[in-house]
Amino acid sequence: MNRKITVVGNWKMHGSKSHVSEFFAALGAHHFKESASIQMESVVCPPFIYLDHAAKLLEQNPKCELGAQDVSAHQAGAFTGQVAATMLAEVGCKYVIVGHSERRQFCQETDDIIAEKFLAAKSAGLTPILCVGETQAQREADLTASVVVGQLQALLAKAGAAAFAQAMIAYEPIWAIGTGLTATPEQAQQVHGLLRLTIAEYDATVAASLPILYGGSVKPNNARTLFSMPDINGALVGGASLNAQDFLAICDAAL
Repeated sequence: MNRKITVVGNWKMHGSKSHVSEFFAALGAHHFKESASIQMESVVCPPFIYLDHAAKLLEQNPKCELGAQDVSAHQAGAFTGQVAATMLAEVGCKYVIVGHSERRQFCQETDDIIAEKFLAAKSAGLTPILCVGETQAQREADLTASVVVGQLQALLAKAGAAAFAQAMIAYEPIWAIGTGLTATPEQAQQVHGLLRLTIAEYDATVAASLPILYGGSVKPNNARTLFSMPDINGALVGGASLNAQDFLAICDAAL
C-alpha cells in the first residue's frame, strides 16, 4: 500500500495579493518528484481575504489543494467577522485548520468550541485539521500526554471516533512554534503514536487510516527525518510555507 504524506502551509496573518500570485506561479512551475511508494499532497492556507484569488489561480494550475485557517461553528446568522464552512467550501477550500494554538491562546477558544467548529467543517464536506499540543511548562511537568489526549476528549464525547474519519490531527508542540526549536523525530513519534492509540481505543479502523501531521518549526533540513517516523503522516508548516522554495523543498522531502 502506498503511503500518503500531506504538507499543509499555514500562512497565518501574512502575505499580500502579489505574494499569492508569486507563490502559486512558483508552485505551478515546480516539477514535483515522483515515488512509487509515496503519494504527496500539498495544501496551502492563506488568510481569508486571499482565498478567492488563490482558488482562481489554482483553477489554472491545480498543483495543490486550498485550505482555510479557521471556520465558524455556526452555519449562518448574526456572527460578524466569522466565516461559515459552507462559504469556505463554495470558494474552493477542501481543508480547514481548527484549534490552532494561537486561536486557543489569543481567542480563548475552548475544546468544546473547537469541537463544534470541527463538526461544522465536516458537515460542509471540508476536511478539518484538529491541532493539539502542549506548552513548554506542560512538557517540563510531564503533562504532554494528558494535555494532548484531553484536547481530543470534547470531540470524542460529542461524536466518537467516527468524527476522525476523513479528518486529520496536527500535533503542534507550542514550545516549538516559531521558536526554531523542533521536537526530535522520536519525541514527535511518541506523541503521534499516543494520539493514534487514543483513537484506536474507540475505533481501530479509523485510527489506522487517520493522518497525523507534525507542526513545529518544520524546515527543509528536518522534514525528511520527521517523515521517516511511522506515525508522522505529514507536516503543518508555518513560517517556512511563506517561501515557495522552502515549502516545495519540504514537499519534495516526502518523496
